[in-house]
Amino acid sequence: MATYKMDDGTVVKSENASARYGEGRDWNGSNHIGRSSCSQWHDQTLYRSKNGRYWLEHSSRVQGEGDWAEWLSPEQAAAWLLHNDHEIPDELKEAASHIEE
Repeated sequence: MATYKMDDGTVVKSENASARYGEGRDWNGSNHIGRSSCSQWHDQTLYRSKNGRYWLEHSSRVQGEGDWAEWLSPEQAAAWLLHNDHEIPDELKEAASHIEE
């Protein structure tokens, strides 16, 4: 499990998350490519903190690159979930209604 210090000073731990959503992957004929990261070498995972905030983990399989995380707004989290074919949680349905067409 991973621990990150966010820009606002909050420390998040993936093991404490109340929900975890993996990035969708698509086959390009040669490799599986992350739907949001657009990469075979970088991955994204969305987490819901135990306090109900959403944060995105960016992880890398490239030597020398570090993993990092950022907070997402409800609209950004809803868009990420929609783009990666996840069901929208109840608390994000209003945000999703403004961005899904």
